[in-house]
Amino acid sequence: MDTIASLFSFITWPVSWVIVQFHKVYGAVFGPDTGWAWGLSIVSLVVLIRICLIPLFVKQIKSTRNMQALQPKMKAIQERYKSDKQRQSEEMMKLYKETGTNPLSSCLPILAQSPFFFALYHVLSSIASGKEIGVIDGPLLASARQAHIFGAPLASKFTDSAAEVAALDASLTSVRIVTAIMIVMMSASQFFTQRQLMMKNVDLSVKTPYMQQQKMLMYIFPVIFAVMGINFPVGVLVYWLTTNVWTMGQQMYVINQNPTPGSKAQDSYLQRLLKSVTTHGEVRGRRRKNIVKVIVAKGGDRNENERRFFAGLTKAGFAAQADGTVIKSDTIQAEAEGGATAKRQQPKRQTKAQRQAAAAQQVAAKDAEEGSEPAAEQTTTSLEKKPQDSAKADAETKDEAKDQAQGDKPARPRANSGGSRQGKSGQRKGQQRPKHPSSKK
Repeated sequence: MDTIASLFSFITWPVSWVIVQFHKVYGAVFGPDTGWAWGLSIVSLVVLIRICLIPLFVKQIKSTRNMQALQPKMKAIQERYKSDKQRQSEEMMKLYKETGTNPLSSCLPILAQSPFFFALYHVLSSIASGKEIGVIDGPLLASARQAHIFGAPLASKFTDSAAEVAALDASLTSVRIVTAIMIVMMSASQFFTQRQLMMKNVDLSVKTPYMQQQKMLMYIFPVIFAVMGINFPVGVLVYWLTTNVWTMGQQMYVINQNPTPGSKAQDSYLQRLLKSVTTHGEVRGRRRKNIVKVIVAKGGDRNENERRFFAGLTKAGFAAQADGTVIKSDTIQAEAEGGATAKRQQPKRQTKAQRQAAAAQQVAAKDAEEGSEPAAEQTTTSLEKKPQDSAKADAETKDEAKDQAQGDKPARPRANSGGSRQGKSGQRKGQQRPKHPSSKK
């Protein structure tokens, strides 16, 4: 660790200068030799660095979302070019270029913090060994060595021996208790930050290997921090715990204000937005209008959360516009309140007898107007006659089949409305089978 920290020694002077400037401010309030003055100076250093890294954090959020959206396409490329790794890499790079996605963007905040982290580690290690570094000269060095946080010196570590801790005017028990608690808090904050991202701000409708990878990192990162934490000085633990808490709060704000489409956080956000619209009758805020505008532009590609939001707007009597605003829909409101504009009623289905009776009535009314004889009776008679004729024909067919089965009586001639020909014997002539040419006449 000391070797790695020495590589960033070029930045130790700016880091030490920033800490000293904050120490002057807090020293005037809490005293120059107190742990509060030096500890809050380290916390302020973290806040200053994280404020400067906000643009990188925004870029990280966008890159993470783009990576989540590209997972189905990436999986399709991997399956298509399974046997050609070179072509697979080329297609991946082409996809990244077309979508403007950089896989390394999600690591930018951590990479950007690394020089400051190792520079601070180098400064605290020099304080523990009694060496001047940067702008921390003799008086400031002695003041920093006397600073304790809950009985643990800023430069002490969990792995320090009793003699090393005694040189810093502290007890080994106090140092190990304080460092153990801070390591647990650092690992827990890292775990809950990753869990918050996975449980609330991920599109659960898309199952990809990327989600499994993030879920695995949720358990691996806390273990890594716990193992490395025993070699960190108390001041570095303060630094890392502060940056974890900052990341968790910053991520919580982003999730609440600009959640990932299709996630649980988006559903909660749209429900809050729906409640605000129904209460105030408008979309308040430019950010909210932009979100509604994007959802309207999606059209049929809206996810379940967005469709539920639009259904709630319609039920409340509002209609979303292309510019992100909403208007009061009079038609929807009238239908909701049962007003003048009633809902369209579907005609009731009629039975066959009802349709026939209605047709007969229309014919009778037409004949009455023309002075002709009503056709209602004729229509009724024809309707009654058809079932009778059908029943009679069925009866004759049954009798004919019965006679053919007995074999002792000829088939009964079937009534034929077309006047079928019959022989002299009264029997129906069937089609005669032609004789074979070789047979005798």
